[in-house]
Amino acid sequence: MKKDSGHHPLFFVTERLEFPPVEHANEEGLLAVGGDLTSERLLLAYKNGIFPWFNEDSLILWWSPDPRMVLFPNKIKVSKSMRKILEGNQFKLTKNTQFEAVIDQCAQSPRKDQMGTWITQSMKKAYVKLHKLGIAKSYEVWEDDELVGGLYGIDLGHVFCGESMFSKVSNASKFAFIKLAEELGEKQYSLIDCQVYTPHLESLGAEEIPREDFIKILNSQK
Repeated sequence: MKKDSGHHPLFFVTERLEFPPVEHANEEGLLAVGGDLTSERLLLAYKNGIFPWFNEDSLILWWSPDPRMVLFPNKIKVSKSMRKILEGNQFKLTKNTQFEAVIDQCAQSPRKDQMGTWITQSMKKAYVKLHKLGIAKSYEVWEDDELVGGLYGIDLGHVFCGESMFSKVSNASKFAFIKLAEELGEKQYSLIDCQVYTPHLESLGAEEIPREDFIKILNSQK
């Protein structure tokens, strides 16, 4: 499909459950403004390559950047030092046991060089609801019975949309991310959506691909 190079007015989301085509996003990836964070709208967004990201005092902003940062699970990069940590017993991993604690920690983590997700109270409630529906998942990393790292995201069955991660001790979030990639690779997931570029994600094997290719992968199991 030919890339749409036209300029489109910003789409204002109404009560109708719809988004404009992602090609209508501006150069920064902003596609639409407004709407709500119901489970139905969030799921529709993720299935179409769109995610919310906004500050506490702003309207809901919906994004679909081009290019898109993704990790193909079999391309995960694990350093020798990290391999030792994975094979050692410093960390213990659990899944979906502390979703609210993970999202709270992610909300408190400083975001240095990434767009990340500023997790407002309304976002937290929305994702906790998705978790209760079995759609939002969390990975928790423990050290001596303390929650020291983790991540959460949206599980679409063939694509995992990573939302945010946190680390209280060195390598804890990296441990969770690598474990996620290895598990999803075994389950034949197509990719992990990382949204936007960061050097940290690149160091773990993530890469930028055209949004058009990302959407094709999303649509491959609709």
